[in-house]
Amino acid sequence: MPADPSLRAWLTLSLTRGLGGEGARQLLSKFGSPEAVLAAPSSALKTLVKPEVAAEIAKGVAEDLLSATLRWLENDNNHIVTLGDSDYPQALLNISCPPLLLYAKGRLELLNRPALAIVGSRHATPQGINNAEEFATSLSGAGLCIISGMAHGIDAAAHRGALRGPGSTIAVVGTGLDRVYPAANRDLAHAIAEQGVLISEFPLDTPPIASNFPRRNRLISGMSIGCLVVEASLQSGSLITARLALEQGRDVFAVPGSIHTPQSKGCHALIKQGAKLTESAGDILDEIDGLMVAPVQAPAPLSPQEADSELMELIGFEPVSMDALCQRTGLTVSQLSAMLLTLELEGRIATLSGGLFQRTH
Repeated sequence: MPADPSLRAWLTLSLTRGLGGEGARQLLSKFGSPEAVLAAPSSALKTLVKPEVAAEIAKGVAEDLLSATLRWLENDNNHIVTLGDSDYPQALLNISCPPLLLYAKGRLELLNRPALAIVGSRHATPQGINNAEEFATSLSGAGLCIISGMAHGIDAAAHRGALRGPGSTIAVVGTGLDRVYPAANRDLAHAIAEQGVLISEFPLDTPPIASNFPRRNRLISGMSIGCLVVEASLQSGSLITARLALEQGRDVFAVPGSIHTPQSKGCHALIKQGAKLTESAGDILDEIDGLMVAPVQAPAPLSPQEADSELMELIGFEPVSMDALCQRTGLTVSQLSAMLLTLELEGRIATLSGGLFQRTH
């Protein structure tokens, strides 16, 4: 069973009742790492979270819950990706409430590929199903990873189509990854786990609670450079995803349909509001072509040893805060936390009270 103290600390923080993502990020910003948060005195925690939450942090989480998660990780295809990991989807760092960690099953390299969301009605028409599969196949063939929510109808069709192309697919689910919902998509879930990746921000054994799915939708839109709605009624949850995409600055595309079909009403409403009327995959590729261009190659990255040495120079021998190090290095809190943890485990720096760091030699 994995015994990584850093992972256990991340899990403990994420599973603490009442804490929430925003509270956890505030604590990480102040104390620098999950280990430092868990080691902090209750009086210090209470400056950022409610007393009852500070008490929960001090109490810790049930060992059986941690143990069950660590046993799940013994499968080589199962992963946990934290804010401090390089595999964490970088696009999610730009949304208002990125999850502290993600449970993942499958190919982690897909999490940072250029991606497009395809969403739509659970009660899709045969033509809608066919359209979703064809769009997904074409876009996956062009190198885009297709993201959806593995629901009945358009979502499932998008995943099936994407699996036929090299871009493959990401399924963002609203349950724990030890469950398949809906159960009818079990074979599809297994195929995605082998050729794509399933992700969830919810702990194992989380059931399909209605409030989880709008939270899931913000990740679908947040990981994408655009969102295509194939079919949607005016009450469809897909319109929530489209609205979130607009709020996050993503392009929204909509496929028009018959004026007599309820499943077309939502798409027509989006088009009236400025979504791009979409008749082919080419319409989307023409719009996002610039966003798919690989970034200009930066100079060769520093080796881990060189990066650590450079960071040690910037830390200096006087106590320094996480905020100051972010300013000196230009790195994010999550990037710095992982590097500082390595240096601390090597005995090269010490974590002081108040979330300060200092070189030990």
